[in-house]
Amino acid sequence: MAEDKDVETLLDLHGSIFDQGDGYWLKIEAWRVQPDTGIPHGIRYCLTLHEPYGKRILGFDNAHAIKPPKKFKYAGRVFPYDHRHRHASDKGTPYGYTTAHQLLVDFFAEVDRVLEQVRSA
Repeated sequence: MAEDKDVETLLDLHGSIFDQGDGYWLKIEAWRVQPDTGIPHGIRYCLTLHEPYGKRILGFDNAHAIKPPKKFKYAGRVFPYDHRHRHASDKGTPYGYTTAHQLLVDFFAEVDRVLEQVRSA
């Protein structure tokens, strides 16, 4: 895999919590791991947006592989762990990790979208 120059920025944000106003907040966790089939880029991450009472309402992570849709046959196929949770009850949908920079761009764009929806409701 090509060198990702923005990995250090992501790693530097590890443990950061950012207030988003109105009680909403986000947390970023990221650290290096040994690359493998589930995490080929060697970065374990968990980027989450939480509502005022602490419940996660959006997340990008690679803590586990997600189950493929039952309507498709994926027997024997290895799935990368990168995925996102689009709402509190979402079990996860695949996320195509390319770079640490793009992960942050995609996450913050989704945070803005979700907060806009919440605040206009």
